[in-house]
Amino acid sequence: METADNSAPQAEVMSIASPINLILVSLFGVLVYWHFRPKAPITLPRPPPPTVFKTYTPKTLIEFNGEEGRPVYLSVRGRVFDVTPGRNFYGPGGPYENFAGRDASRGLAFQSFDEEMLTKDLSAPLDDLKDLDAEQLENLQSWEDRFTEKYLVVGKLVAEGDPEAPKS
Repeated sequence: METADNSAPQAEVMSIASPINLILVSLFGVLVYWHFRPKAPITLPRPPPPTVFKTYTPKTLIEFNGEEGRPVYLSVRGRVFDVTPGRNFYGPGGPYENFAGRDASRGLAFQSFDEEMLTKDLSAPLDDLKDLDAEQLENLQSWEDRFTEKYLVVGKLVAEGDPEAPKS
């Protein structure tokens, strides 16, 4: 039997706008956006301020003792080292805090961190260390080598009144 419109039962035609297609297209759009979206610019951390090699006297070096957030410097045989990265050791409250902002040569040579190893008169000539024996000189050299490997040399220490001394 034929029907008047001569049509067979039609299969359901799938529309392009079906809910599943809309979901897939939306998901694809989100993935493309995430892949090509503008990225935040890469920012590098700020470099430390440049270190300028300076000449210090005992009176100008004493300011660099780590108090009030200042850097920690100490001197060994006339070379001034920035030991700020070792603030826990050389800064306020550290076991070697007596050396902060001072010439540590004699104390390091004697393996003594006592206050009496430090020069009391900051206007006096620098300690020439001529009275040290071979063992003490060896101790001092090992400390100096350690500082040279670990810390930056930021200056040199000269006596008050030296022609190279900074003008106040």
